[in-house]
Amino acid sequence: MVDPEIAVRKYILAEHAETVTFLLRCADRVAESWNDEVTPDQTSATTDPKMVVKPFSRELRKVGIVATFPTILSGAVSAAEFSMQAKPVPAPPYVALTSRGPVLRATVSAGRLVISFRVFDVIRNGRTRYVRGASDPETVVSAELK
Repeated sequence: MVDPEIAVRKYILAEHAETVTFLLRCADRVAESWNDEVTPDQTSATTDPKMVVKPFSRELRKVGIVATFPTILSGAVSAAEFSMQAKPVPAPPYVALTSRGPVLRATVSAGRLVISFRVFDVIRNGRTRYVRGASDPETVVSAELK
């Protein structure tokens, strides 16, 4: 039996590397538009959640990435040697665009498979700030079986 979390990450990084790269570029463009705050290490930041999810969603839709998420999710489920009862669509509950990045979810026989692309970080010390997260595909893709 394969480790589902490892199998999912390997699948996404091997079969959808270009999509992950485009995802990172979209996150870069969104973060470049933030000018209301800078962190001590000169990283752009924002305290306004409206400057994260909506602009990021627009960028992803503009380049067509959101439409690919159901295919990525289906392939990831297969790579983990599971199956899905329903065909996923690019909307909740299968696809959610959050303040940290896209989250793909599937209910499988062993529980809930959750794939996250953590392109933004949330810093909660005093005021909540949003900063650009990981920029390396290996770091940005995570998979968890809950």
